[in-house]
Amino acid sequence: MNIQSAAGPGLLHRSGRWCARHAWRVIAVWVLLLVGLGLANHTWGGSFADSFSLPGTSTQTGADLLKAHTSGSGGTAAPIVITSDGGPVTGHREAIDAAVANLGRLPDVLSVADPLTTPGAVSADGNTAQMTVRFSSNPATFDPSYLTEVDAAVQPLRADHVTVEYGAPLGELATPKSADHTSEAIGLAVAVLVLLIGFGSVAATGLPLLTAVLGLAVSLAGLGLLAGHFSFGQASPTLAAMMGLGVGIDYALFLATRYRALLHAGAEPSEAVGHTVATSGRAVLVAAATVAMALGGLCVSGVGFIATLGVAAGLSVVVAAAATVTLTPALLGLLGRRIDRLHVRTPVAEPTGEADVWHRWAVRVSRRPWLFLVSGLLLLGVLSVPLASLQLGHVDAGAQSTSRTDRRAYDLITEGFGPGANGPLTVVVHLDSRQVADPALRQDLATSLQRSLAAVPGVASVTPPAPSPDQVLLITTVTPDTGPQDRATSDLIHTLQDDTVPQALSGTGATGYITGTAAATQTFTDTLTAKLPLIIGVVVCAAFLLLLTVFRSPLVALKAAVLNLFSIAAAYGVVVAVFQWGWGGALFGVTEKVPVESYVPMMMFAIVFGLSMDYEVFLLSRIRETWLRSGDNHLAVATGLAATARVITCAALIMTSVFLAFLLSTNVAVKMLALGLGVSVVIDATVVRLLLVPASMYLFGRANWWLPGWLDRFLPHLDPEGPVDAPASSPDVSSDVSSDALPDSSSTSPSGSAPDSPSAPALAPPRGDRR
Repeated sequence: MNIQSAAGPGLLHRSGRWCARHAWRVIAVWVLLLVGLGLANHTWGGSFADSFSLPGTSTQTGADLLKAHTSGSGGTAAPIVITSDGGPVTGHREAIDAAVANLGRLPDVLSVADPLTTPGAVSADGNTAQMTVRFSSNPATFDPSYLTEVDAAVQPLRADHVTVEYGAPLGELATPKSADHTSEAIGLAVAVLVLLIGFGSVAATGLPLLTAVLGLAVSLAGLGLLAGHFSFGQASPTLAAMMGLGVGIDYALFLATRYRALLHAGAEPSEAVGHTVATSGRAVLVAAATVAMALGGLCVSGVGFIATLGVAAGLSVVVAAAATVTLTPALLGLLGRRIDRLHVRTPVAEPTGEADVWHRWAVRVSRRPWLFLVSGLLLLGVLSVPLASLQLGHVDAGAQSTSRTDRRAYDLITEGFGPGANGPLTVVVHLDSRQVADPALRQDLATSLQRSLAAVPGVASVTPPAPSPDQVLLITTVTPDTGPQDRATSDLIHTLQDDTVPQALSGTGATGYITGTAAATQTFTDTLTAKLPLIIGVVVCAAFLLLLTVFRSPLVALKAAVLNLFSIAAAYGVVVAVFQWGWGGALFGVTEKVPVESYVPMMMFAIVFGLSMDYEVFLLSRIRETWLRSGDNHLAVATGLAATARVITCAALIMTSVFLAFLLSTNVAVKMLALGLGVSVVIDATVVRLLLVPASMYLFGRANWWLPGWLDRFLPHLDPEGPVDAPASSPDVSSDVSSDALPDSSSTSPSGSAPDSPSAPALAPPRGDRR
């Protein structure tokens, strides 16, 4: 069987064939790459910690002023909470002094505040106290062995029967490692079952898994090496694992499926591999580029933390695609015709013919398209209802398991000082030259400021404003009535920033800033909320243009973008209901209602919009191929749905299982992403693919493929898969060996629409490489 184009094989075909014929060389390169990056990561790799720094904001300016004008205010502060059940902590003076002295001698410690001499550090009942320790950098990034030194430093307290707990971020160092490896194992186990049941071949099952795992290992090693030079959030490796494993299996599965179909059609193995890479491999590259493009859109946020999360996920996708188009062809070349030799059932390929269950389903949808379209939209609408009450914020230690020391420290602070003490606000006032020189003016301003702050509803207490050592600043601490995660605290921060402090300082020449951890996270949330519409706009427009270029249909591209928005809204709604409303949150290890982590919607949007293109390209390309060959829109939709059903269903099941397995993570933000991504894939592979896409395409009819002539001439030609040259004596073979082929739009009439007659020559299968 001749499957090469008349103009000869292209670059992808030749590279795939070369990988198949030099399999051991390709495998050796990937193994060497893994070993080299692994050793480099072990030697120079870094750690992962959240950093919400926002240069240029009022919150960051306040923090910078504190650092510049006060001693011991730099670095990162973490409370060590002590409590005594046997009476006031003042009865343990010697043990406290010893612990303070020991902590002060530890490396990376800048200062330790003695709780017995620091105002407000001891609770009203005297049983709980906070020792504020300032570290040179975020202690969550330190080696876990550092915690042993901290334990030894506070041992005098524990020996004196005083309970000691470490607040965040020091407590994060003691956090049990996330169950990422368990999640990955669960995802792989489900993938094995799905592939064995779906395709029957042991070799065809193991090949995508091997490619995905090796690609994931390489990307994680590379990410660890990058973390030694750049700041990456805690969720970065988990997010990379979720994406790398999911898309790695899916991409390799697409190639293995195409290769098996070509073998069954009689192709020679190495040529079949070459053609597989030239067709499905090209689709994988387009899909991966789409995902990477969507993740790259996160850089538009201008927030380094978000950008690095996008880089982490994008890196794993790019490596997975590279492994798919090089390592997978090598493994296919080794297997040759033996790919179906080991099997647990009769190996199956893609179904064809009108007797297939998916073909019958498509015909049923065609009879009542409005009913199925409205039903699907109503279902997505119901799932989207909780989105209206979306509350963004930062999930702090109060939402963690009570087995964690930072959660226990959080609870002790709440009991001893009130919930707002877990997120105190620092008001920093930069005085003008008159107030710096005149103590009386400074004191009047301090008295007026304290009075104004104390009068604000939601404020539990205000400490008397105190001058910095150089008299340049006035510093006071505001304790809210509510905890950091409460909406009331967010409203209070906005009130203080926008109204109270500016009004209290109006006409004085002084400038005020609200800073502190709670204020910083709220500023971070506000920044991301303001940027989210821009991110959505950039990603949607980019996806629309890509689909328009590939499928040469404004309506198809617009429909895909709109349906993706519906499915994403539904996934958002599920996340809000589970985590913010608390509907079943305890099942996922979240013991209380929490706001949605501020960066989760942005990350979900970029990832889901990118991933949905995988299935969109795979399904629509087959539909368009049949349309170009037959001119029958109904037949095209039914054939495309039936031909892609098995591989898309298996891919979606695998992707969903990989995502949902990460609900075992100890990071609540990762749980949100795992649930949201898993739900979105289910929605995309069921409601969108089985209801909305076929129903809408039936209703639009031939308008699906309309393209103005001027736009057709303007758009570049970008086929997700190459054309197929089938033997003239076997015109139907092109359907079998090119199940996803997307012929160039030159097959259509000059205006871009299909010819009026299905028998018109322009609808014949294209021959050779027309470009």
